Amino acid sequence: MTTSLINTKIKPFNATAFHNGDFVEVSEQDLLGKWAVVMFYPADFTFVCPTELGDMADHYAQLQEMGVEVYSVSTDTHFTHKAWHDTSDTIGKINFPMIGDPTGKITRDFGVMIEEDGLALRGTFVINPEGEIKVSEIHDLGIGRSASELVRKIQAAQYVAEHDGEVCPAKWTPGEETLAPSLDLVGKI
Repeated sequence: MTTSLINTKIKPFNATAFHNGDFVEVSEQDLLGKWAVVMFYPADFTFVCPTELGDMADHYAQLQEMGVEVYSVSTDTHFTHKAWHDTSDTIGKINFPMIGDPTGKITRDFGVMIEEDGLALRGTFVINPEGEIKVSEIHDLGIGRSASELVRKIQAAQYVAEHDGEVCPAKWTPGEETLAPSLDLVGKI
């Protein structure tokens, strides 16, 4: 039986990331105080992974404007992340921290480890400034993710966090009407 991570706090971790040409230490404390995306992927030097990370890199400035930091994580080392960053045009445009998780601790804590392969599933987690997971999405290895879909989900999560008593309906985007759940709405939507 699996349990949802939604509304749970992220677990403590310490790791080394490749970020802007340097190796930097990252912990769960770095994720607090702002919105964060933790994006797990199977491995560097693969096929679907660079398309996803490149898509995220293309949306990074928009996410930064929204007050969101992005962290990609695989069970590769930070050295491997640097080598991939230095040799791939797509990965070379990444400006967010690329966390190495060679022990798999972070990957296991988020429930996306494929134990028999030592790799991560495609897991995306949106974490609020208090360190609570608000969005959890896990894909099989062959199904790539879309950063634009993720941006919309973060916009909805931020809106709900800022507007107590309101919820965002399907396909909601900023500026559209939200709902205020009440007895009056039951059976009328």
